[in-house]
This record gives sequence, C-alpha cells and structure tokens, in this order.
Amino acid sequence: MSPAARRRVCAAIAAAAVAVLFSALSALPALAHGFTSTVYVDLASPASGHVRAGIQLEYDLLVVSAADAAKDDPLFRAGTAAFDAGDTAQQAAALEAHAGSVVTYVTQRFGVTAGGAACAPVRDGGFTIGQREGVPYARVVLDYRCPESTSGAHEVRSALFPGSEGYVRDSKTIVTYDLDLTSGSTALDAQHRSFSTQQSWFERFWEFFRLGAEHLLGGLDHILFLLALIAGSRRLREIVLAASTFTLAHSVTFVFAALGLVEVPAAFVEPVIALSIAVVAGWHLWRIWRRRSHATDLETTGHGRLGLDRAGWTRLAVVFCFGLVHGLGFAAALGIDQAWSWTLLGSLLVFNVGIEVVQLAIIVAVFPLLALLRHRRPIAGLWATGAIAAGVSAMGLMWFVQRILGV
Repeated sequence: MSPAARRRVCAAIAAAAVAVLFSALSALPALAHGFTSTVYVDLASPASGHVRAGIQLEYDLLVVSAADAAKDDPLFRAGTAAFDAGDTAQQAAALEAHAGSVVTYVTQRFGVTAGGAACAPVRDGGFTIGQREGVPYARVVLDYRCPESTSGAHEVRSALFPGSEGYVRDSKTIVTYDLDLTSGSTALDAQHRSFSTQQSWFERFWEFFRLGAEHLLGGLDHILFLLALIAGSRRLREIVLAASTFTLAHSVTFVFAALGLVEVPAAFVEPVIALSIAVVAGWHLWRIWRRRSHATDLETTGHGRLGLDRAGWTRLAVVFCFGLVHGLGFAAALGIDQAWSWTLLGSLLVFNVGIEVVQLAIIVAVFPLLALLRHRRPIAGLWATGAIAAGVSAMGLMWFVQRILGV
C-alpha cells in the first residue's frame, strides 16, 4: 500500500470513529442491555392444597413500586433511607413495618391457581435481605392455599415490575418448580406472563431458547464483539475458529456461573466486556496499519496447524480469555445461581443454544457480504472493515470508561 493510499485509509477510519463516537455519546449509557430486573421464584408443594412460593425481588424496585414512588409515603421514605444506608437489618425492618403494602403489591401481581381456582396467599415468616450481583434483594415466602376440592395442573402468573410502572424497561421472572409430580424451570416476561405445570417439553424448551436469542439480540455489546470478530477475519476459516473459540469459552463460564460454581462481581465483568470490544476491534485496526500492500492483506496464508501464524494463535487466545468474561455476562442476564441444579442445567443449555443460533445467523448474514466486497473491491473492503472496527472500538472504549466511572 502506498503512503498516499495508507493516509486515505487512516483518514476514513478516523472519520468513521469520530462519527460513531459522537453518535454514541448522545445515547443512553444503558444502551447495551437497558434497565431490566429479574425476579426469582421457587415453588414447591409441602402439603396437599398448599403451594409454597419463595419470591426474591430487587429491594429498591420493590420499595418504589409498592409505595408508587410517592415521596410522602412512609414506606418510600423508610425504604430508600435503608437502601442508602446499605444496612440489611434496616432494610428488612422497613419492609416489615409496611408489610401490608409490600405483600399487597406482590400478591396483586403474582398468583397461583389450581385446576383453574385461585389459591389464597398467606405470608409465611418475615422478610430477609440477600445479595445478587451486588444488588440487595428482598425475599418473602407466601403460602398459597388452594381449594381442597380442586384437581388438575397448577398455573402461575407473574406481572411483577412491569415496564408500565416506568421504573424499569421490563422484568422477567425465573421460576423453579416442583409441583404435580413435575419439576423444572421456566422464564416469564411481558410477552409470556403465565405457565402451567402441564406445559409440554417443547414449550419449556422454547421459553429458554427464546430468552437466549432475545438476550443476544438485545445485548448490543455482545453483538459489537461479534462484529469485531467478523471484521477482523479475512477468511472463512478465521471466523469459524474465532466464533468457535468464543462459543467454547463463554459456554464454560456461563454454565459454571449460572450454577453458582463461579461468582465474579458485575463491577469487574461489565467493564471488561466493554474493554474486550475495543481490544478485538483495535486488533484489526493494528493489522491494517501494519500491512504494507494489498497482497499481504489478501494472499498471505498462515503457518502451522489450522493454517494460523503466531498472530492468529494470539488472537484466538485473546478471544478465548474475553469469551470467558462474556459468559459471566450471559449468566448474570439469566440470573440462575442454584449450585449443581441438574433440573436447571437443561434450561441453561437451551438458553445457550438460543444465543448460538442468533450468533450464527449474524455471521451468516454479515461475513459473506464483507468477503464478497473484499474479493471484488479490495480497497473498499479494507475501508469497510476498518470503519466497522473503528466504530466498534470507539463504542467499546466509551462503555469501558462509563462502566469504570459508574456513569
């Protein structure tokens, strides 16, 4: 590549990076995942006609939702003061002092029926406070008493923390159940508010497959990381190896973290995910800078096993390490942390399959277009991949700074 051509490429890349950076700065910091909340419920039947529900809810959302954000409401004042103080005993006491309002909010939005007949909830014990991903969660146990004369499947409905309240974009409810001689798990959200213990195997499969697919599609940071891999891969072999390495790495930590075997704070995971986007995209920009001619770009073959040279193996190692961190991010999104829960393991794997199907679809849609452009118009292909890498790198750096600063 001549010096003049190199300057033109660098100028185009810089212009693209600046344009993407300014457009990104105008977006909300939460663009990657949005503000969502997860409710965790475990259901069991300790005796005939009874369903015991242990419900865990994000503490600060529970306070503002139950008080309807009325600043003169005693629950709002006591609950937010306890949240700001970070005192779990004070938080539990604030909920206990206003248990009527809190339980009413929960029971109006979470219900159990047996054979079509409503089960009446009764609070069992006091509130307890725990931590999930560094966020305080309140746990309340409800004993749903169902009519003795009813028979048939149990149905569970959840509309906790809806987007219409305005505090979160949406919420999902992860339910683990052992009812009607059936055990399993399911995920409820705004599009699927209820489930029956008689749901088919396919329905259980679809719930977690859809959840995985929607998470990747809604997680812009993971999509940008994938685009950085695609832009930096000149041949089909490279993108296959890179995507397979990423899949292997994030699958390992995803399952381990989701089953509670590994725990890493979100304060570490989220900035590193953002940094991984910038590094992988920046790697491609560095390769463009180092190339001396189009021939190097288009014709150089790798060396050694799998046709990779030292730089190629280094790139795979970097992708693998960052893939491990992305797996922690996937697990945090699902939020299941029951250690060695084999009942849930199948659901976790299905969630991961949903992620992989969307990932493969993006590769199939984008990589052939870039490969065709590189083949027919090498300079245009170089500009296109450079612009993608520059924009993605700028976005990753911006997110990294925001997440480090807690913006």
